[in-house]
Amino acid sequence: MDALTPIGPPVNVETAKKAAAAALAEARRNNWLMAVAVVDPHGTLVYYEKTDHTQLASAEVCIDKARSAALFKRPTKAFQDAVAGGGAGLRVFALRGAVPVEGGVPLEMDGKLIGAIGLSGGQSDEDGKCAAAGANAIK
Repeated sequence: MDALTPIGPPVNVETAKKAAAAALAEARRNNWLMAVAVVDPHGTLVYYEKTDHTQLASAEVCIDKARSAALFKRPTKAFQDAVAGGGAGLRVFALRGAVPVEGGVPLEMDGKLIGAIGLSGGQSDEDGKCAAAGANAIK
């Protein structure tokens, strides 16, 4: 997915629940506590769920990751990698709404952006693994 990917019809609740269920199933398989958010292409929350005992901050962070992935049409890991590279990559901090932490992944259907999923609660690579599982569940 890139900046030229067209925006499609927004993710519906049924599809959002399917993506979230797959993401949380991955979290359960690994004994990770997670919060999950699914947003439409504009970053508006469509679905949210969390496992019991997930850290409280993850409730907001997962939404921020999903919004970032939707609005910028790229996984939040791209921003994380840019920051890790230093130099010009640090300009990420000037991008309003860009979350430079893995765990946000765009949702694509028929070659179009329909929204994004964000996970928070574990290490960033764990969040990313769960988000990828959610995104892959609706392809």
